[in-house]
Amino acid sequence: MRFLTAGESHGEALTGIIEGFPSGIKIDVDFINTELSRRQMGFGRGQRMSIEKDEIKIISGIRKGRTTGAPISFIINNLDWKNQKERLEIEEDILNPRPGHADLPGFLKYRHESIRSVLERSSARETAVRCAIGAFAKIILKEFSIFIFSFVSRIGNVKIDDSLFSNIRRGFNPEVNKNDWDFLSAIESSLVRCPDNNATSEMIKLIKKTAEEGDSLGGHFHVIAAGLPPGLGSYVHWDKRLDAKIAAAIISIPSVKAISFGKGWESANIKGTGYHDEIFYDGSSGFYRKTNNAGGIEGGMTNGEPVDITVAAKAIPTTAKGLRTVQINTKKEAISFKERADTCAIPSAAIVAESMLAIELCNAFQDKFGRDNIEEITKNYNNYIDYLKNI
Repeated sequence: MRFLTAGESHGEALTGIIEGFPSGIKIDVDFINTELSRRQMGFGRGQRMSIEKDEIKIISGIRKGRTTGAPISFIINNLDWKNQKERLEIEEDILNPRPGHADLPGFLKYRHESIRSVLERSSARETAVRCAIGAFAKIILKEFSIFIFSFVSRIGNVKIDDSLFSNIRRGFNPEVNKNDWDFLSAIESSLVRCPDNNATSEMIKLIKKTAEEGDSLGGHFHVIAAGLPPGLGSYVHWDKRLDAKIAAAIISIPSVKAISFGKGWESANIKGTGYHDEIFYDGSSGFYRKTNNAGGIEGGMTNGEPVDITVAAKAIPTTAKGLRTVQINTKKEAISFKERADTCAIPSAAIVAESMLAIELCNAFQDKFGRDNIEEITKNYNNYIDYLKNI
């Protein structure tokens, strides 16, 4: 499943094209729009999110509510376009690039006259399209009881105790366990998508204080995919390793600087006998692990445990206070360009990461079980599950 996105932050619309999506899948447009709205939520978002109400308009690839196998194309209108169109047409060239943004390298690479030509496309606004595409991927994965969720574990210096939620992350199965729905509800009801009420309160206080100071905040979030069969991905070529593909997809999200699978960031300090997830067998459930330090991937393949990743994202480069920079033409010291921006976008970034993980898992799923039609994919999947049960 390949995809392309197009559009600018203050352009008329964002657009997306998906190629290789299986036929015969019923598309729930309301679900896609809900995913889009989740990306817009979170305490610390800027004024822009109070203007936009992202909704998808599907142009092709769907007939009578089901996919046809043809490329799916869609648009998401930018409501703020009408407000900004005339202003941007007469705007003077912007020549004070923001440290940490694409402004200066993009300006130099494409020989622009203003960093406006860079920031419009490099803006995180583009991730709205990726959330829509991720929603399509999630629709496929839900057919096979694969669930993807995320939560924020740190904003600035405020963090939760990850061990409090490790058991839920490992055994997540909302079809069986009601407590899992309660856990998801706690995340979604939190203004910062954090399941810890005390941490939520402290995070909100910190965001308020930082906004008053004209600064911005980064943080950590977790993304988990549960219900995956073993064997997605491959070890036979470097570019088929699933963890490599997931890492590239997550790192492509603006502001993301690091990703860890399982206890990846801690792995250097743990001996082999303490780190590796020992293998056990049960007649009813087959091969299983009592730990998930590997984050569900071994040798570039899923091993049957949840894919569990932790992501670190930096503070947003645009701040009300500004940063020291250089005016490109005069080469004199200046303060970086100020555009409307979020104080903290960690809750939103987690939603985008869900989408990117869903896309890569969907691709691996199609590599394993087929691409053309959902009935064919389901039959191949069921045959594989039967094989696993009888091995």
